[in-house]
Amino acid sequence: MSTPTPGPVRPGRTGGPLTGAVHSYDLSVGVDGPGTRFVAFLAGCPLRCRFCHSPDTWYRRSGRHRTVDELMAEVAKYRRFITVAGGGVTVSGGEPLLQPRFTGEVLRRCHDLGLHTALDTSGFLGARADDALLDATDLVLLDVKSRDPATYRRVTRTGEIAPTLRFGRRLADRGTPIWIRFVLVPGLTDDEANVAGVADFAAELATVQRVEVLPFHRLGAHKYAELGITFPLAGTEPPGAELLDRVRGQFAARGLTVY
Repeated sequence: MSTPTPGPVRPGRTGGPLTGAVHSYDLSVGVDGPGTRFVAFLAGCPLRCRFCHSPDTWYRRSGRHRTVDELMAEVAKYRRFITVAGGGVTVSGGEPLLQPRFTGEVLRRCHDLGLHTALDTSGFLGARADDALLDATDLVLLDVKSRDPATYRRVTRTGEIAPTLRFGRRLADRGTPIWIRFVLVPGLTDDEANVAGVADFAAELATVQRVEVLPFHRLGAHKYAELGITFPLAGTEPPGAELLDRVRGQFAARGLTVY
């Protein structure tokens, strides 16, 4: 993973180029959208999910100020490679819709180059995504943390599920392809009724192409230690094969393609 060095331009400078707080960028295969992808991780997130594996992206100050041109110069280094590999560019985070102008311009510039574009978001700030941003987005990776409002609050420690539901329906209404992501955490998100609610929501969206059931892991625990933060799920074990099969089966029973 690459971490950008500080740029010379401060965000919000009047008359200056558009800048964003970029935490890092990396190449990934098959986990942030189709094919090999350049993934830009933006800094800042309004949620504090108990299973978050990237607490180092929570605050915008953890990023480096980069202009759109500077980030696009990094994309250009890999443009031919990701095109040949059937990939594209994904803007992730943190939460990219915390910086909607920067995110929208990066997506537009990539789209204009003929690159496949994806937005990785919780949907909590979906109202900040204007039509121009979504017009430049070929795929939305929508992280649905829970369908039950009380469980959603326990997971995120803030916020409501309603904005994500509205955003998902808006995407479907405008024909935007969606991959639903659901993190399976034993004792937190695995309740059958909660899973059924997420599955019902995914099934009602005509543009959902797949559902990814992501098993909880503790690979980011060292980041909490480095930041001096207590990892809330330090004592939670990853889900076993039986639980994974049951949850994936609940989604498949709704006619959804499940991974």
